[in-house]
Amino acid sequence: MAKCNVNTQERFADIQMLRYELKGFDELSLNQKLYIYCLSMATLMGRDITFDQQGKYNLRIRKTLEAIYRHYMRSGEKAGTPASDICESGETPEKAICESRDTSDKAICESEEFKAFEVYLKRVWFASGIHHHYGCEKFKPGFSEEFFYELMENIDEAELPLKRGESKEDLLRLLVPVIFDPEVMPKRVNQTDGEDLVQTSACNFYEDVTQEEVERFYAKMKDADDATPPSYGINSKLTKRNGEMVELVWKEDGLYGEAIREIVSWLLKAQKYAENEGQKHVIDLLVKFYRTGNLEDFDRYSIAWVQQHEGMVDFINGFIEVYGDPLGLKGTWEGIVEYKDLEATKRTQTISQNAQWFEDHSPVDPRFRKPEVKGVTANVICAAMLGGEEYPASAIGINLPNANWIRQEHGSKSVTIGNLTDAYNKAAQGNGFRDEFVIDEETIALMNQYADITDDLHTDLHECLGHGSGQLLPGTDADALKAYGNTIEEARADLFGLYYVADHKLVELGLTPNDEAYKAQYYGYLMNGLLTQTIRIKEGDKIEEAHMRNRALIAWWTLEHAEGAVELVTEEISYASAEDALKDAEGNIITTRTYVKVNDYEKLRHLFGELLAEIQRIKSEGDYEAARQLVEKYAVNIDPALHREILARYKKQNLAPYKGFINPKMTLVFDEEGNPMDVNLDYEESYTDQMLRYSEEYGTL
Repeated sequence: MAKCNVNTQERFADIQMLRYELKGFDELSLNQKLYIYCLSMATLMGRDITFDQQGKYNLRIRKTLEAIYRHYMRSGEKAGTPASDICESGETPEKAICESRDTSDKAICESEEFKAFEVYLKRVWFASGIHHHYGCEKFKPGFSEEFFYELMENIDEAELPLKRGESKEDLLRLLVPVIFDPEVMPKRVNQTDGEDLVQTSACNFYEDVTQEEVERFYAKMKDADDATPPSYGINSKLTKRNGEMVELVWKEDGLYGEAIREIVSWLLKAQKYAENEGQKHVIDLLVKFYRTGNLEDFDRYSIAWVQQHEGMVDFINGFIEVYGDPLGLKGTWEGIVEYKDLEATKRTQTISQNAQWFEDHSPVDPRFRKPEVKGVTANVICAAMLGGEEYPASAIGINLPNANWIRQEHGSKSVTIGNLTDAYNKAAQGNGFRDEFVIDEETIALMNQYADITDDLHTDLHECLGHGSGQLLPGTDADALKAYGNTIEEARADLFGLYYVADHKLVELGLTPNDEAYKAQYYGYLMNGLLTQTIRIKEGDKIEEAHMRNRALIAWWTLEHAEGAVELVTEEISYASAEDALKDAEGNIITTRTYVKVNDYEKLRHLFGELLAEIQRIKSEGDYEAARQLVEKYAVNIDPALHREILARYKKQNLAPYKGFINPKMTLVFDEEGNPMDVNLDYEESYTDQMLRYSEEYGTL
């Protein structure tokens, strides 16, 4: 079995690719390994769904780009040979293949424009489409429209994703504006207040409908007296047929049926190796939901899933998170396969076992607390396979299900993905980031000592208890906050974690070493929210993504109400020469460095508690206007001068602001009789090879 090296040499645009290690996989039983393998295949079979959901032309663009790439990287007898197989030591796969080309194609693939084409393709793979996976803005190709036409000249029509009766020229007329025109589909998810969020978002959840029509359509479905409302719209595309609103349901015999049938097939294969009857039952219910598309079936599956916590292996598979929909209704397809890290799980189990204490001592109005916390299950897990919206970029913590009434009546499952956080931490060691942005050596030492511990604990508290805390008042619509709901929910969970990571209770429980450790989390969180998260935003843009908005909301609200507890301070920069000067994107010299300075950590905790109380009130009462005002005031806009400074300082560090993961390659090993005897893990597959292989082996749409 290949050894996993977390850091890879694969970096492009603003992204660094990493690997994660399946710790303890060899110690699992053969049945557990086979269960994981089959579930992993089900996870990969949904890849095309996510591409299509992110934009109606994404699949055709990806397939076209891949056809071009394969053509120019193909070479005689080496055709079809994985790039990694012909690389010499230290040579990139792309360079190795390019060097093997015939003269005419070699000239093209060695050009700067072709290198830019490769980067664009890698970004499309990474984001499951043509829009940034986090910022939602459309990628600007680094190659020209003319070069694209030149590339396409040599591609046979049989290699292209043409529909019946369609020519190459037809395909070009369709795709070229989508790829090159900045005014066409500029944002995957638009959150700009006052605009029609449906018609101005490029995500493929709606067609020929307005935001008002969507909201009215689903409002009519809701019954204010229904204590167990379905997650209306979570598994469908909404469009019009003959002037009437119609839901196209994602199910086995409906939209995305080709992919869903493959997912179902592998789920049923996995069922044979399940660890217990409860796991088999969960699969039965999920398969039924995929076949019927019935939302009540989805609720039955979700309840059974949250109640099933025996065994080592678990999985998420389906239309889950709604961040990709500007209205927060439609679930983007995702998959993850996981198994427990038993030692690390002791930490999350300690938290979950004390869930009632945390709920009872929350600083929110008692009306908004749960009188009885039910069914909180929390584990630290190892990810075994990532898919759909969770791949290549993944969350490090998950809390499901999302339905408020299921959380209230049946509880929730929370995981912290330990092998991903481990990979992130290893990749960040000694990279110079803290030296540049943390105010002084004392604070750097504090963070070096405690940041990893408290980051994990904040994630645990956020996922385990934060999302599961509190309750809606009777009659409050779970979707009342509309486009602001995702930001408010993430802020609520983050604030819950921030408030309690400083509590002496964590020391008593043995989760933090002392009463000073929390300060590392507070400093890092505020530095991120006020300053460094903006490295992910292009100059002149606003904050769109819900998690980034949440962090900005908390940090800037806290700064405004801090009364000196935290402040932004600047120091003048002197340069030995103009050549040494730090410059912004326009070449202007940066004259100051801005830092976060914390003067009163205890007061910060009180402020986090105060904001948590207000955020919980907003959610519990469904106070849309209050949510709108908070988000629009604190979470959207970026100070231009400060942004230019932060971008310039970060650029000097030569770091990639985003990380993503290459999955291990799983291969069945058979005995002489043809029976599976093991699952082999290979950590050496390149990012490009993996993406091309996935398109060939798991292309379903």
